[in-house]
Amino acid sequence: MCAAAEDARLTEELALALLERRDLPASAIERLVKHPAVKKSRKAQLALVKHQHTPRFVSLPLLRRLHTFEVMQVALTPAVAADLKASADELILQRRETISLGERLTLAKRGSGRLAGALLLDSEPRIVEAALDNPQLTEALVAKALMKERGPHALAEKVCAHSKWSLRREVQRALLRHPGTTLARLLVFARALPSEALRELMQQSRLSENVKAYVLKDLESRAAGQFQPQSVEAEVTIPTRESE
Repeated sequence: MCAAAEDARLTEELALALLERRDLPASAIERLVKHPAVKKSRKAQLALVKHQHTPRFVSLPLLRRLHTFEVMQVALTPAVAADLKASADELILQRRETISLGERLTLAKRGSGRLAGALLLDSEPRIVEAALDNPQLTEALVAKALMKERGPHALAEKVCAHSKWSLRREVQRALLRHPGTTLARLLVFARALPSEALRELMQQSRLSENVKAYVLKDLESRAAGQFQPQSVEAEVTIPTRESE
């Protein structure tokens, strides 16, 4: 295989056929990467990066030369090692500011959980919605995005409206700290927590002081047995953040 990898008659098609072989040794790969036919072929370079026997000193420089969607293919390939996938994710995040809306939308839908978590902070609502529906997104990543101090208020609104994430306890705790969460939703989440846990969360919260006070007043009313079950929306009479 080493002889074939450095044969002057090697074509792109033959190089790709070699790279489909799982038993292709690293020594042959090192010869392939230097071949003129491979240097001119983006397909061959992508196949080199994805091959399980490609040494890191070969795959990492090649990875940086790939287009964004080619890098995403690397990140989503099951056989690719975890450290190389992480490098691919990091490279995409570094390029995020130069990626078009359509490309970001595809990444939000199909990218890794880490990419989806980062795109939750995107300014475009469609990107956030697509990222929330990404099957690789986790509860911890959603909560982490909500905890970002400069995160958009729109994220809290979309998470509150999401049928999956709005029910997750860790996410609810993050929403209780987020100034973009409506008062009605804050009360719903607050009433699901033990009293001491809620008081601690309010101390860590980025909510305005009057909203914190209202949530704690609601807690005291419930503790005193004054709480009357009814829709939360009907109870909310204090000014919202927008009118403060």
